[in-house]
This record gives sequence, C-alpha cells and structure tokens, in this order.
Amino acid sequence: MNSLISVALSQYGVKEVKGSKDHPQIVNYFTSLGFDASKFKDETSWCSAFVNWVAQQAGYEKSNRLTARSWLSVGDSTMSPKQGDIVVLWRESPESWKGHVGFLIKESKRYVYLLGGNQGNSVSIKAYPKNRILDYRKLSKNG
Repeated sequence: MNSLISVALSQYGVKEVKGSKDHPQIVNYFTSLGFDASKFKDETSWCSAFVNWVAQQAGYEKSNRLTARSWLSVGDSTMSPKQGDIVVLWRESPESWKGHVGFLIKESKRYVYLLGGNQGNSVSIKAYPKNRILDYRKLSKNG
C-alpha cells in the first residue's frame, strides 16, 4: 500500500466536533504545518490542510497552502493516475478559486473515489463525478 494512503487511512473517521469545541487532530493538521491555531477551527475548510499533513508525515512534497487548487502546482500532472495520487476538483464552477483535494482510491466510469479530509466533515472516502476533475497530480518523495 502507498505510504500516503497508509498515513491518510490512519486518520479515517476523524470528525469535526459540533458546537464551539474543535477536534484537536483537525487543529493539529493546521498547526503542524506552521499555521496559527487560534485562526483555525474544525469548521474551517480543511481538505488541503489534511493533504499537506499526510504528505508531510509520509515524506512527500506539499503545497504548504490551505487552498485545494494550490495542489495544481505541486508534483507532476499525470494522465494515468494510480492509487495515492492527488486529485484536484473544482467547486461551484471550474473558473472559481474554490476546490477540493484528496487522494485517489479508485475510479469507475463516472466517479473518482477520494480519501480526504473535510468530506462530510470527516476523514472519509467519498465519490465525486469525474467531470469535476481539474487534474491528477503525482507527488515526489522529499530528498
């Protein structure tokens, strides 16, 4: 199994806490990357923080940014994605700055299945329509 997938799966089920409290591990995704914890709550969009945290733990390059589309400039674009590669999706519209990012688990004819953070407010595996894909990215190991 790909080390990125192993690390991401170790977080499976981490879920936002309702109300004023925050899940400490979600806050840790931000702080371990050098972001100020007082500025982030578990309701903050955290898909990119999760992918950065996983990449850091597994020793891969990362975007160091909290926007999903920041991953469009990390790694190499690939036309033959494999399990563990990054998938960047658009959100609202292809021209919007908004997006979503996660790790490819598998593909079907119409869907990609991503392991990611902030999917249903948790680390989970979720299907997304392929027509929302902006790019597949293959990350490189550090060093």
